[in-house]
Amino acid sequence: MSEGGKSRSGWWPGTLRSRLFLILFAGLAVAYGLSFSILFAERYMSAKAVMLGTLESDLATSIAVIDRLPANERAEWLDRLSRGSYRLVLGPGLAGVPDLSGRGAEIAERIEEAAGNKFPLRVDAIPGGGKRLQGHLTLSDGSPLTIDVTPRGVMPLAEWLPYVFAAQMVLLILCTWFAVHQAVRPLGTLAAAADALDPNKKVSPMSESGPREVANAARAFNAMRDRIAQYLEERVQILAAISHDLQTPITRMRLRAEMAENTPEKDKLVSDLREIERLVQDGIAYARSSHGNGEKTSRIDLASFIDSIAYDYQDTGKAVTVAGIVQGTAVTKPHALRRILTNFVDNALKFAGAAEISVERKGEGGIVIAVLDRGPGIPEDKLEAAMQPFFRLETSRNRDTGGTGLGLAIAQQLAVSVGGAVRIYNRPGGGLGAEISLP
Repeated sequence: MSEGGKSRSGWWPGTLRSRLFLILFAGLAVAYGLSFSILFAERYMSAKAVMLGTLESDLATSIAVIDRLPANERAEWLDRLSRGSYRLVLGPGLAGVPDLSGRGAEIAERIEEAAGNKFPLRVDAIPGGGKRLQGHLTLSDGSPLTIDVTPRGVMPLAEWLPYVFAAQMVLLILCTWFAVHQAVRPLGTLAAAADALDPNKKVSPMSESGPREVANAARAFNAMRDRIAQYLEERVQILAAISHDLQTPITRMRLRAEMAENTPEKDKLVSDLREIERLVQDGIAYARSSHGNGEKTSRIDLASFIDSIAYDYQDTGKAVTVAGIVQGTAVTKPHALRRILTNFVDNALKFAGAAEISVERKGEGGIVIAVLDRGPGIPEDKLEAAMQPFFRLETSRNRDTGGTGLGLAIAQQLAVSVGGAVRIYNRPGGGLGAEISLP
């Protein structure tokens, strides 16, 4: 297989549904075609045998009657004794060439058998597109008789049979498509359930009805989702316990360090302990954000919500402003959305010294809240990596500025819990933009 799951061969379809349909339909069509061909061949041979047998019988009767009639009465009986496939002519007939074709040989043999080997006979082919044959024989009294044969085509099948065959092929296509649809539909349902897999959400399990194999796969998928949810819950509990156990000794160590004599080593130790405590808290926050939270959605007034965030920062002397007039409401999780925006604002303040919050409404009621700065930005090739946990740039955004590299990762996880999406981008003219899109 090549990239994107496509086949190397251009004619081979890329989907399982198309491949199964092609295989089943081709196999059934070939089998049905073979059966039809065998039936056609058998009917053709039977029809040809009947035609040749009838020709021989009619010719034998006609020759016998002509031979017994007086010479002066034979002309009156020619039309009566002629048939659709041959005509009797008194006289030597036309000059021809010896016929060596397979069908001509079969007809010549039948004419000879009809003559009963009583009369000298010669069969010639008349040149032209009609494939006419003429048998030249001499009657008992020495008179010449010509048998002008125009073979008719053999029609072993009725004229309506091809229409029946076409209707059967259409029925075959429909049955094949239905069978493939029934076989592939559970795979599509399972793929959709896997794409929408979120152990943190209370969703109804996959239906375990249908054939035994489908029911077993659905049952296994439901059990897998329950195990994943259990593992995530255990992870949060373990991290919460670690947080509790680590914060207590870290606090004691910091208190003891602060009670020690003022030395450069004391300041370094207190700084390291604070960084460890911040790292533990951010790690726990990231784990809880990836697991989701039990916060319920509610309707908020955007103007009051955005202003309250900006005022909180302004009260501490931080340069955070709101661009334009924010109007309208939104249905979301307020605490999760506040944490996302404060992470954006904290990053902007660390690396640019100021932040600007803007709100824009998109089509179909969507809302985009962006936090803009005029800092150094992020290299284009590292924008995607910046969303990963514990990611730090080696230049401006390093450990000296504080932080653990989890702010954007936490914001991304929380955005999923509120049904939104996070995006960061470099602004024209310099600076970084971080935005969350809400449905």
